[in-house]
Amino acid sequence: MPQTVFFTEAMLSQTYNSENNLPSFTFRYFATGSTDIYQVQLEAGQYLNATYLNLPRQRVTVEPIFVDTVRAVGRWKVEIIYGVQAQSIDGGTGLPVPEISFSTMGGTQHVTQSLSTVNRYAPSGQTAPNFKGAIGVTDKSVEGTDIPVSVFNFQETHYFSTFTEANKATLAYLTAKWNNAVWRTFAIGEVLFLGVEGGRRGSAPWALTFHFAVSQNKTNLAVGDITVSTKMGWDYVWTQYEAGVDNTAHAYVRIPKSCHVERVLEGGDFSGLGIS
Repeated sequence: MPQTVFFTEAMLSQTYNSENNLPSFTFRYFATGSTDIYQVQLEAGQYLNATYLNLPRQRVTVEPIFVDTVRAVGRWKVEIIYGVQAQSIDGGTGLPVPEISFSTMGGTQHVTQSLSTVNRYAPSGQTAPNFKGAIGVTDKSVEGTDIPVSVFNFQETHYFSTFTEANKATLAYLTAKWNNAVWRTFAIGEVLFLGVEGGRRGSAPWALTFHFAVSQNKTNLAVGDITVSTKMGWDYVWTQYEAGVDNTAHAYVRIPKSCHVERVLEGGDFSGLGIS
């Protein structure tokens, strides 16, 4: 797009501020060449510096001085602030440092097996059947129940000076994949990359928030009389039940016949995230 708005730096343009120990610089310009405030705003973002002393451009303010749409004459005051807001700067990159948050709340899971049967009760003189930990047993099925579980979700916001189409494709490919190598101390298969969101404003750095969830790997899981030796965090375990007889209770029961560990998600190389 050809430049239609022209900028002249004002006298005594530069102002320095260090409020809350966060440095910022303000530059002031006069703009001419357009009567359209949106055009002035657009070209200020395009043609004026995106950074100053490694500080990103935070805000561009445009105010009219004189606008005559009949004669197509416009004169504007443009103010640009470089700095960071409530963020610190990484001295190595000149970009804001990453922001990290996490939560262990809000998860539910449907289970058909208990960790253990605390007790069984029956009418006096009778014995309650032993279902080997199966929950909600009926004549034909095992209904199970929903339980609250701790879900470790965490987010990290990182800043990038450049972010290409190839970077976007890599993140899209890694979404819904688990770590195929040890990552951030987590074992293989424990971390799921849920995806990324974010963007940029004008020529400021890209601000991208990466979302993750963690499910711990398990070993030696007891399911009735069956032992599941290994289950990676994001593998899925389901149990097949069969009819049986509890000779002590003189009752037909449904008990675990087999357990199946299914891999329902693929692994991925998290080094491609670009945040290690």
